[in-house]
Amino acid sequence: MAASNPALLIITFVLSILHFTPFSAQANVVAEIKQNQGQDSPYVGVNIGTDVSNFLSPSDLVTFLQLQKITHIRLYDADPDILKALARSQIRVIVGVPNNQLIAIGSSNATAAIWVGRNVASYYPETLITAISVGDELLTTVPSTSPLLLPAMESIYSALVASNLHTQIKVSTPHSAAVILDPFPPSQAFFNTSMAAYLLPIIQFLSKTQSPFMINLYPYYVYMENKGVVPLDNSLFKPLTPSKEMVDPNTLLHYSNVFDAMIDSAYFSMKNLNVTDVVVLVTETGWPSKGDAKEPYATKDNADTYNSNLIKHVFDRSGTPYHPEITSSVYLYELFDEDLRAPPVSEANWGLFYGNSTPVYLLHVSGSGTFLANDTTNQTYCIATDGVDSRTLQAALDWACGPGRANCSEIQPGETCYQPNNVKNHASYAFDSYYQKEGKAPGSCDFKGVAMITTTDPSRGGCVFPGSKNVRKKSKEVTSSAQLSGGSSTRSISLRNNGIGVLCSVAFAVIFVIPFMPLF
Repeated sequence: MAASNPALLIITFVLSILHFTPFSAQANVVAEIKQNQGQDSPYVGVNIGTDVSNFLSPSDLVTFLQLQKITHIRLYDADPDILKALARSQIRVIVGVPNNQLIAIGSSNATAAIWVGRNVASYYPETLITAISVGDELLTTVPSTSPLLLPAMESIYSALVASNLHTQIKVSTPHSAAVILDPFPPSQAFFNTSMAAYLLPIIQFLSKTQSPFMINLYPYYVYMENKGVVPLDNSLFKPLTPSKEMVDPNTLLHYSNVFDAMIDSAYFSMKNLNVTDVVVLVTETGWPSKGDAKEPYATKDNADTYNSNLIKHVFDRSGTPYHPEITSSVYLYELFDEDLRAPPVSEANWGLFYGNSTPVYLLHVSGSGTFLANDTTNQTYCIATDGVDSRTLQAALDWACGPGRANCSEIQPGETCYQPNNVKNHASYAFDSYYQKEGKAPGSCDFKGVAMITTTDPSRGGCVFPGSKNVRKKSKEVTSSAQLSGGSSTRSISLRNNGIGVLCSVAFAVIFVIPFMPLF
């Protein structure tokens, strides 16, 4: 952990304006990675956990994935019914060797060969299996099996060679971010020395086989463990002024978000082991949409902001400060809320969708291609700000329903949005009606400072706000098209280790800006 002084911040800010590149040698590393592994277009995939009540049948799951334009998924096992349903779908899948099967596979080449034959070779190429993840966070969650991890990977790889599939299907193992110590500044990051004896040969194996370094990265846990040090805006990919960016004093690289710093800490950790040709693949990342009293930042707004900004970040192909030409692909955790998961509350609320396939929240990824059809092109609402006196709100409400020509019929006595009968509720509906009528134009949600934009749907019960009427119609169409049916399945629980450590030692001010324009 290193502190930044004011003089250094000024120097790095000037250098960033001049587009100064701190590492000229970095170009050699980039070229080496590209030459040895290539770099396909980065993508965003999803993890599919199955601890879900009335989980979709395999055929309906594939239909739903296709409707949502999801082209990459990760399974925690090798569910035969799902793999069979994926045949000829063009959806690419990572299959997993569950932790409880590692000992058998790591102890016997014959067992590994049987596993590959049964769970991979019998489905490929009709089902596009791209990689096998051997175990999940084993070094940190089941350390007693660490000596068998590399043998298991090697046995799986040998079985792929025997089937002539080793060039099409990669072999790796997902790690917790806890394998990296002192992650900020990234240039000082290094692998946990207690695991180095296992990590070095594993990474050398990845280099030899041109396979990715899989790692699960959660800026959410970084923020929760370092509140007051790591600002929320950094964790959510929100735009920052240069003075609020994190600066690596050794490289003079600027980090505008926690996620990029975590990826670069993995690259520097591998470099410290003299391995520079392995690409980072983020096998899990996300933000919970609901938590208990101890997790107040697990909200729909924050989950929407993180995942939406992350998706845009990947598709922008902006890379990281250390490797701007290499953008890591990511798998969002996760597709569905897993309501059968044990407490805390947040464990059951990482999904983009509920188990019935309706969206938990509507992502804002307009302009990022067709990925995830539940995007509704920047779905936002305009509501009354808290703490405004009723007289001021009433004046704004009168203007919206009068000169503003908002449709206020639903807040009349006896109509669906009349209750609760108070000025704030009625004003929020009228404000949103005007805002949507104006096409969400800049400044159309201000009303002399008494209104604010939100991404949380203010609809409740039978009262559907103007901004949600078309959204709900689209959601129903998607659900109907999927022809949902019940099913059941289970998976091994993937533990998200939150022992990440302090990421930054400089406290920043958090600024939140909302566009305003007088309207009456």
